[in-house]
Amino acid sequence: MDNLSDTLKKLKLTAVDRTEDSLEGCLDCLLQALAQNNMETSEKIQGSGILQLFASLLIPQSSCTAKVANIIAEVAKNEFMRIPCVDAGLISPLVQLLTSKDQEVLLQTGRALGNICYDSHEGRSAVDQAGGAQIVIDHLRSLCSITDPANEKLLTVFCGMLMNYSNENDSLQAQLINMGVIPTLVKLLGIHCQNAALTEMCLVAFGNLAELESSKEQFASTNIAEELVRLFKKQIEHDKREMIFEVLAPLAENDAIKLQLVEAGLVECLLEIVQQKVDSDKEDDIAELKTASDLMVLLLLGDESMQKLFEGGKGNVFQRVLSWIPSNNHQLQLAGALAIANFARNDGNCIHMVDNGIVEKLMDLLDRHVEDGNVTVQHAALSALRNLAIPVVNKAKMLSAGVTEAVLKFLKSEMPPVQFKLLGTLRMLIDAQEAAEQLGKNVKLVERLVEWCEAKDHAGVMGESNRLLSALIRHSKSKDVIKTIVQSGGIKHLVTMATSEHVIMQNEALVALALIAALELGTAEKDLESAKLVQILHRLLADERSAPEIKYNSMVLICALMGSESLHKEVQDLAFLDVVSKLCSHENKSVAQQASLTEQRLTVDS
Repeated sequence: MDNLSDTLKKLKLTAVDRTEDSLEGCLDCLLQALAQNNMETSEKIQGSGILQLFASLLIPQSSCTAKVANIIAEVAKNEFMRIPCVDAGLISPLVQLLTSKDQEVLLQTGRALGNICYDSHEGRSAVDQAGGAQIVIDHLRSLCSITDPANEKLLTVFCGMLMNYSNENDSLQAQLINMGVIPTLVKLLGIHCQNAALTEMCLVAFGNLAELESSKEQFASTNIAEELVRLFKKQIEHDKREMIFEVLAPLAENDAIKLQLVEAGLVECLLEIVQQKVDSDKEDDIAELKTASDLMVLLLLGDESMQKLFEGGKGNVFQRVLSWIPSNNHQLQLAGALAIANFARNDGNCIHMVDNGIVEKLMDLLDRHVEDGNVTVQHAALSALRNLAIPVVNKAKMLSAGVTEAVLKFLKSEMPPVQFKLLGTLRMLIDAQEAAEQLGKNVKLVERLVEWCEAKDHAGVMGESNRLLSALIRHSKSKDVIKTIVQSGGIKHLVTMATSEHVIMQNEALVALALIAALELGTAEKDLESAKLVQILHRLLADERSAPEIKYNSMVLICALMGSESLHKEVQDLAFLDVVSKLCSHENKSVAQQASLTEQRLTVDS
């Protein structure tokens, strides 16, 4: 280290004199010291004030330039040296050196800038202001097709520099995307796929850039899908495949790229991985099985890619996914059920699947998860059943297959996602009067619904419970169902639902309440009073923002309530006539007609 102090003193003198030979000796000595103990040597360099001198040594025509840049690259490996390098004014001369024709100078300059930018806001800012990124991208473009080892090393350094420059910085990543870095990197990957270091650097860069929404369109206009799938097929090492997965996952969120990946043969690779890893208990294999099956499900979220893989229900992929459902592997059961839910996104697919026995497979799967079951599998299987129940022709088939009984086994569940899908599935199934009546008289179900109508922490569960209560009344039109709901304390929730911010829910509630008033007013009278239904109806009619159908159904309900003495009195006390009279000239004909009828009824009964 004494020797180092002498070297630093000597360097100060020779830097001024510019005697190349003795300067080179001093630089060699510094590089040697950095190789032996980088941190300590860097501290000495910082303490000596020599960094400021380096700016004047970074000149294109000097034979020592590459060594000076190398020293800067070495000291900038230390976090504490990055800001001092910026403060010493090294960024501007380094960026100017990027126009050099000397390959070694370019290599060491790229290393120096990359290391200064690593995790350093100041470093990145200075390189940005000096315009360094554009010059590096231009180099990548012009050197892209040259495959000799020295050039590939330089390309790897430049890719690394851009990575360090933009890592986890959205605005700098967006800048690189606008500069057209993506097509260049995709081309690099295609040409240099034999070079492990450069390939890895491209993948890391893709992984970063793919997180940015604005990158997806650029990626979609390249042949990234083909290149990644080709690369994927060659990989046998888990770590390398994992790197590719990390790029595929964010890219596959884009529908155009989903289709490109399917056409490039990614699905076949994923199915092969599943087959290879399904019986393994190694941690890496379990992780890879999960990643592959998750990615498979993601590819099915695109309408075109999903339909291409469905192939009218005859496709190899669809058949393989079906075979996952009866598997003993929870991850595959989950992926299989989610895949079916994704295939079940149009009526044609749903009808075909129900006709070909998918419902029984899903019910068997649910049966295996009733007691202490896997919540994610329950949720996925219920999602699939809910989607399959949307086409009208499927409802009766699913009811006769015993779907409601299978679903009701999960009434005990305390998991909101399972509760939500259970409710949605039942609501989809009960369009038929008979089914609605049967479920509506099920006291356990109705009591659970009333309980979930108060699940304020879970808006989805609360909303679905209210909608199912209303649907049971609307589809069954049954006095027994209404009595069950009244006895279970459901009326107040239907009245609250009439004030929902969603018009569709308000409407469903008002129609159900009108049926209650028409069929079982005596039974529900007290509950309707204590829920302040009349005041709510007055508010809905007086509010100019209420939709026409809300006004219409509110007036129908008012007329139905007149059969109750106590509710009739409330209507009179609230001066409904004034509000209803104004609606007689409403622009909506149905509202105006109903207002006239309601006005007559109120006048006669007053």
